[in-house]
Amino acid sequence: MPTDAASKTAREPLAGMLSARDFRSPRMDLDGKTILITGGTGSFGHHFVRTIIDEHRPKKLIIFSRDELKQYEMAQRFSPAEHPFMRYFIGDVRDEGRLDQAMRGVDIVIHAAALKHVPIAEYNPFECIRTNVFGAENVVRAAIKRGVKHVCALSTDKAANPINLYGASKLASDKIFCAAQHMGGEDGPIFSVVRYGNVVGSRGSVVPFFRKLVEEGADHLPITDARMTRFWITLDQGVNFVLSSLALARGGEIFVPKIPSMSTADLARTMAPDLPHKIIGIRPGEKLHEVMVPTDDARSTVEIEDRYVILPAHRQAVREAWLEAGAAPAADGFAYASDTNPERLDARALQAFLAKSYAA
Repeated sequence: MPTDAASKTAREPLAGMLSARDFRSPRMDLDGKTILITGGTGSFGHHFVRTIIDEHRPKKLIIFSRDELKQYEMAQRFSPAEHPFMRYFIGDVRDEGRLDQAMRGVDIVIHAAALKHVPIAEYNPFECIRTNVFGAENVVRAAIKRGVKHVCALSTDKAANPINLYGASKLASDKIFCAAQHMGGEDGPIFSVVRYGNVVGSRGSVVPFFRKLVEEGADHLPITDARMTRFWITLDQGVNFVLSSLALARGGEIFVPKIPSMSTADLARTMAPDLPHKIIGIRPGEKLHEVMVPTDDARSTVEIEDRYVILPAHRQAVREAWLEAGAAPAADGFAYASDTNPERLDARALQAFLAKSYAA
């Protein structure tokens, strides 16, 4: 359990906070394991594969996704000829039968597939539900049937107190994976969820959007609201957080990393100090600030040095195990929100990471 002094230090604004925690410990031994990642051709999937290739020797690493072009392009970068354990499966998480086929002999599933674009989900609600909710159900059913050992689902800060369909669908997905611990029984998979904020530099995020505008010679940057804040995490941290949460999971937890916040106005100012901002207003379904642990979840939340853990409500043995291991219960009324988060991302840390990210 972190001491009061250590806890206080961990919450103070630090220069370079973006890289202050790498989430590398603990680490599950993945050598000889068969791993499947749904939605594996996205930004997370690419970085996850690179990390596994650099640090582990799996038996198989299966990319499961529905876009043949993205799979072709990814196979040029991570070819089965150079990395014989790589496999590429075309499939959709909406198709339980295909998932069932793909999970034969699989030890670990990372569920990253989702429809993630907030306005598109608002305009196409049935498609969002089919992928994010029914897809989660299909992953759970196939994993239990095929005897998978560990399943870790990627979530989002938008799943906490959701106000848009994407967030609501991911909250439903989180609930499905937490409840799946009961469905699998004592010898079923260990299910867990990781929930984190915006990934710096990932496809579709505001960082590459601002970067593109700057490169094209824009005379201003569009800002939804000068007060808006968001949590920020790097791809390195995101992958490490998933891998360390796999090692920590006892079943049914939602893991939340301690990461810094930054306002979108400060982000834009850091990326283009000389460009003025134009306020365009908050889009439908968008929050002013994000939450990762709502107040109502505080009673189920414990804290360790580098993360919060929302525990399953009906598994007292899991709570007791976490407390015995040194986790501290969250205070009554606690909430983890981007506007009240005392850890702030400074300009120097962001610039350093952007230089590293785009040089890779």
